[in-house]
Amino acid sequence: MDLPPLVEPAATLTDAELRRYARHLTVPEIGWTGQLRLKNARVLCVGAGGLGSPALLYLAAAGVGTLGIADDDVVDSSNLQRQVIHGEAALGTPKTRSAATRIADLNPLVRVVEHQERLTAATAQEVLAGYDLVLDGADNFETRYLVSDACELAGVPHVWGSILRFDGQYSVFWGAHGPTYRDLYPVPPAPGSVPNCAEAGVLGVLPGLLGTAMAVEAVKLVTGVGTTMLGRVATYDALSARWWEIPLVPTPGRPPVTTLRDDGGAPACTVPRPAGEATAEEVPAVTAPQLAELLAARERGEAEFELLDVREPYEARLAAIPGARLVPLGQFESGEALTGIDPARRVLLHCKAGARSERALRLLRAAGHTDAAHLEGGVLAWIEQVDPAQRPY
Repeated sequence: MDLPPLVEPAATLTDAELRRYARHLTVPEIGWTGQLRLKNARVLCVGAGGLGSPALLYLAAAGVGTLGIADDDVVDSSNLQRQVIHGEAALGTPKTRSAATRIADLNPLVRVVEHQERLTAATAQEVLAGYDLVLDGADNFETRYLVSDACELAGVPHVWGSILRFDGQYSVFWGAHGPTYRDLYPVPPAPGSVPNCAEAGVLGVLPGLLGTAMAVEAVKLVTGVGTTMLGRVATYDALSARWWEIPLVPTPGRPPVTTLRDDGGAPACTVPRPAGEATAEEVPAVTAPQLAELLAARERGEAEFELLDVREPYEARLAAIPGARLVPLGQFESGEALTGIDPARRVLLHCKAGARSERALRLLRAAGHTDAAHLEGGVLAWIEQVDPAQRPY
């Protein structure tokens, strides 16, 4: 959809800006006025990870005057496979600080505003205030719905992208002119039904492609050039090197957003589950401190249970809970593991963050094993709450 420029032009360009943006100024569709609009633009990027890295780098290089960065995470070595805005020197530092430092080196003419926090329903509107456009590079459904709803309330457009393994998607949402994220995905998926990048992995170069495409949409929205992705969703399959595009229109009768929620849910909406699958209330869990107490009790001979690690072998080498037996999720899905577990013995399961262990638990319970539970938050929660000497991976 063709839209008017999102931002009014700034007053002028300095000599330094003329030299830096010379290649933009010679592009007729951008030119002097377009570069003045970029200089005057205020863009917030939610997430300084895989998608945020290339988007922030290219928007900074393009001369966007103010870049906001919202992220509550710190740089870890496992990020460096795809989050190219960060480097070895930034390990352990907040991602907002690392990204701001890199942007300052790339283009010191850009003003960076750090929001070292995770967006919540209580803070989202305040963080978004004053920005013309939002890029959503979040890696979880709760934040994606929150960003979409907050943008709808604020009346600003937002560019969205997502990646998993070899697949990527991106689009532009703007409630005032077309569909929003809720028109594409009305409600969040069932917990544990869709793995995140930490659970399923991602091709390291894929976010470079999708994040750059998101930056292109941001430049088009700010300057008013070209046809945006509003009303269209593009998907990319890296294995076949093919793009697909689907049209998207606002859902007839969808009520407007009036309040923000942290869980991504919508009033009067329910999340459908496959027939016969247990609900979240029927899937018991233990916390990391509770598991630590149980393991200590087992060591003293006061408790009897088996702890199963449903991750892959390489993950167990990176971080592990003592006393766990490795049985990868694939063996539950094939049925191999189900025949080797004593139905009369209590079983506790864990994975990295909880999604795979919940999946294994559902399969175990469906096979008739009732005395079972999984570790809420997985190994990451164990490291944070019980064994901080181990590094998260």
